[in-house]
Amino acid sequence: MSVNRVILVGHVGKDPEVKHLDGGVTVAKFSLATNEIYKDREGKTVTQTEWHDIVVWRGLADTVEKYVKSGKLLYIEGKLKTESYEKDGVKRYTTNVVCENFRFLGANTSKDGNEAAPAEAQNQDTNFTPEPGSDLPF
Repeated sequence: MSVNRVILVGHVGKDPEVKHLDGGVTVAKFSLATNEIYKDREGKTVTQTEWHDIVVWRGLADTVEKYVKSGKLLYIEGKLKTESYEKDGVKRYTTNVVCENFRFLGANTSKDGNEAAPAEAQNQDTNFTPEPGSDLPF
């Protein structure tokens, strides 16, 4: 038995990059920051930020396009997927979190004070797994 499951709670780093592919498929990509806060040996509070690349597909990506903005606090569930590519003759790897479900957390307003997602989007519970062999277009 094996498990590939990721749960993250963090803030969106920048507005999502959204692409509409052939066949009406939507894919969104954004970064999510998670923080670990602890005291060092001298008693100083240290904040360590970890950045995660999030990829969202289809209907859930449409919701991301409409409502997810920089600074929003999100709960993300998904799985890790590692891709390889070649750049300047060197093989490189990138690991993304493929989001299968997310929830908005915190206040229902954005940084600029505008209303964020409506209640139906806030409570949306969509599970999605991309088709096997799907390439990320980013």
